[in-house]
Amino acid sequence: MKLDIAPKTTDQLIPTPIVHQTAFWGRVHRRLGFGTDAFDLRMRPPVDPSAPTQAVPERGDFLVVRSSLSEDAEGAYVPFGPEVAPGADDVGTFLERLSRELRPLLGPKCAFIRWDLPWTSVHARDPEDFAPDGRWQGPPPAHLREIRMNFGTGDHNLRKAPRDLLPPDTLLIDLQADEDTLLARMHPKTRYNIRLALRHGVVVDEGTASDLPAWYELYLATMARNRLEPMPLAHFRTMLDERAEGSASPVCTRLLLARHDGRLLAGMLLATARNRATYLYGASTREHRDLMASSAIQWAAIRVAKAHGCKDYDMFGAAPDADASHPMAGVHRFKAGFGGRLVHREGCWDFPYDDHTYTAWRAWEEAGIQRRSILVT
Repeated sequence: MKLDIAPKTTDQLIPTPIVHQTAFWGRVHRRLGFGTDAFDLRMRPPVDPSAPTQAVPERGDFLVVRSSLSEDAEGAYVPFGPEVAPGADDVGTFLERLSRELRPLLGPKCAFIRWDLPWTSVHARDPEDFAPDGRWQGPPPAHLREIRMNFGTGDHNLRKAPRDLLPPDTLLIDLQADEDTLLARMHPKTRYNIRLALRHGVVVDEGTASDLPAWYELYLATMARNRLEPMPLAHFRTMLDERAEGSASPVCTRLLLARHDGRLLAGMLLATARNRATYLYGASTREHRDLMASSAIQWAAIRVAKAHGCKDYDMFGAAPDADASHPMAGVHRFKAGFGGRLVHREGCWDFPYDDHTYTAWRAWEEAGIQRRSILVT
């Protein structure tokens, strides 16, 4: 298969429900000081002279965000791209070829490219990948994944990244039903909690930029509680300021806030892009948990998404299964109650261009020293 790659402006990106691959996402990160590039991609199958007709090339595009690693080195990151995907047996050779052909277009300072793949994991496509009870058995260890990914490649140079930057496992809710049906699909406890919040006077409304500092304080407390690295306030302010209103694929970010008697209990940033809503960031207080504000705000997000015409809602992160020992077991249990289906993506894969710089960066990343400059999600 031949790949044709051509640069384009980020504002020319093809409309997509993946918010991280939109012109909006490119503009946000340019305003935050990152470099951004966009590329057209065409996949052309080999010509078969004996065939009466030839297959039409498959076309797509993708956004690249560049981060400074040092004074003379950069890393390139493709968040949830490209959408155009090869067959399961050609994933490695496709990524290798794409990475090689991109190298001269990314500039001499680019030390590696990281693909945060939106495709279904090659280890979650066949019935034998799942247990008899339907539970996903998960991917094999990283070194075995690398063997499979590099099968048939020329350099055997694709590396599983030390961590996935965007959630490889998520719950996707089908919104193509009325509200009563959506509620009926939920776990009974989830329905009860939504109604309990409403009975107790929890109110969810859309906030403005003036509400962002209060939400951010709640966000910082939530991240500290879960021992996670927070994003800077400027990241969220820029997301609310930068909208693509009136374009062919309007992207809108909303700050939803749940309050009780005027007290902020929970909040989230919801993005809508074409026919998908995505839960990007959330925060909640540990106080007054009996009021079930988090359940109320998710139900409000579902209703907003439906009103916007979205067909599905990505809850953006869950455990790969219902294993109670998983660090995200509580989050998984909460989100699963809303009736979505589990999706298992391929996660982050690196293709080094400069082995020395990449090896050093990887060591810093694995040690937790470098946690921000390539983390542009």
